[in-house]
Amino acid sequence: MSAVTPAATPIQAPIPPAHGGSRIALRSSKTLGWQGFGAELVNVSAGMHRLPAYRHHRVGVHVGSPVRARCLCNEKPHSRIQAHGDADVIPAGLDGQWSDESPCTIFSVWIGEEFARTTVEQLALKAGDAQIRPQFQLRDPRFAHLAWALRAELEADDASDPLYAESLCTAMVVRLIGGAPSLDEKRRTLAPRTAARVTEFIEAHLERRLTLSELAALADLSVPHFKVLFRATLGVPVHQYVVQRRVERARTLLLQGRLSASQVALDAGFAHQSHMAHWMGRLLGVTPRQLIQSAAR
Repeated sequence: MSAVTPAATPIQAPIPPAHGGSRIALRSSKTLGWQGFGAELVNVSAGMHRLPAYRHHRVGVHVGSPVRARCLCNEKPHSRIQAHGDADVIPAGLDGQWSDESPCTIFSVWIGEEFARTTVEQLALKAGDAQIRPQFQLRDPRFAHLAWALRAELEADDASDPLYAESLCTAMVVRLIGGAPSLDEKRRTLAPRTAARVTEFIEAHLERRLTLSELAALADLSVPHFKVLFRATLGVPVHQYVVQRRVERARTLLLQGRLSASQVALDAGFAHQSHMAHWMGRLLGVTPRQLIQSAAR
């Protein structure tokens, strides 16, 4: 039995799209390098909307003014007024049908079954407790906080490292299944050798995309536990530490003056030159050009 999808619910054939309702994506994470999950900000017109059963979980968070809506999922009807921050959770394998009385905006998040299953397995929860279940008008301040942080990443002109989005999505899965990392009271930080192994690996691979899964594997920990222990040990979240190291490498390479700014950005692990400039500005207070000019003077 799948850890996150009810076994009795098979993947169904897609439902033909309904007439009278349109969905227009304003933002999409397709170009952001997120793996196993994604998001988009969508304008939804008034009218009927149908979504087929997908092989991934879906979460729709209402944005803006309240809207009266009726929906049908898993043969259960629901009628309510959707307010800002209200979330609908549709597990993989279930289709849905909505009718909105007026246009609205939805922050839509999809979570791959493998991504969710891995998170669940790492939490070592009982099978019956480790499911993402259908929920409507979910009002959870902590979940909403995670969703808005992920939305900010989606809408940012220069998004941060994909590690941050991955961390947010992992926390969203944990919240949806009601699990939370329980730490051994004797182990509140990473062992010194483990911390050294992880930080040395990060330093040696800054130029490529790093994932929480591979870093947690180096420490022989689950991703949820690794995130907590890493922050307790290094004083900052994983994604923030990686960005700091990339900025420091970029600073060193720029001051050496042997490479172009665009090549420095790639060698330091940034997506492009403006991405590097954004983070140098935030962490160092100077742009790459200002750094080079200051060194020349």
